[in-house]
Amino acid sequence: MRNRMIAVITGAAALLTLAGCAPSDQKPTATGSGACDKGALATLKSGVLTFGTDQPAYPPWFVDDNPANGKGFESAVAYAVADKLGYDAKKVAWVRVPFNAAIAPGPKTFDANLNEFSITDERKQAVDFSSPYYDVTQAVVTIKSSPAAKVTTVAGLRDLRLGAQVGTTSYDAAKAVGSTVPINVYNNNDDAKAALTNGQIDALVLDLPTAFQVESELTDGDIVGQLPSGAAKTEQFGIVLDKGSPLTSCVSGAVDALRSDGTLATLQQQWLADAGNAPALK
Repeated sequence: MRNRMIAVITGAAALLTLAGCAPSDQKPTATGSGACDKGALATLKSGVLTFGTDQPAYPPWFVDDNPANGKGFESAVAYAVADKLGYDAKKVAWVRVPFNAAIAPGPKTFDANLNEFSITDERKQAVDFSSPYYDVTQAVVTIKSSPAAKVTTVAGLRDLRLGAQVGTTSYDAAKAVGSTVPINVYNNNDDAKAALTNGQIDALVLDLPTAFQVESELTDGDIVGQLPSGAAKTEQFGIVLDKGSPLTSCVSGAVDALRSDGTLATLQQQWLADAGNAPALK
């Protein structure tokens, strides 16, 4: 949202200071010798790469709310990035940081954070982003007894009660529908699903992979369709780092290498393959 889906809960976030890495306007390979070698990176904890994510961490991005198991798309991406930077799985640590805290200005408790963070100019004022690792589509999910289940156009959503996680691009997408009633906001997926099940809202706006996951968790869940982007630039997820972090170019180099060697495509097929068959709302 988060696009995806992302929670506003109070909490702390975190700093990564990496010394000796290349300036942010350079594109290191993250795999050769030099500034992005493991020994050159002054991570939060010496010899350890610390990732952050929210709690709970939802499928398909993470599995069993356990980012350390390497299962789920973002967990797998994190370990692949770590490997490119020379850290094996035993040298990777995880901390939990609420979504909004992770993208707020100030010191961080992580070196890098994956939590469906859409790259936006507004957020770039407070934090750094890596190269994008996933292109995002927003979608609408409901239950079959809801009036939203019969909707086939964006206009058909405007008189319905929509919900989204606060502070996310899914919330922005819900607002862009032009609803005649206020958008309902929730701190996390569980609250939003309960509201939908209880009839407090008619539909939820989520990123597409999360929408498919939520559909499977709901009784009589139903994907209404994908929303048009409404923007010239594709929405993309990026890894969050502290503003001005010397590590940014190294992590970006790792992500770029994973895209070039086909790893990102393989991981997307493994963990997000079901998130693509939804009608486009006109």
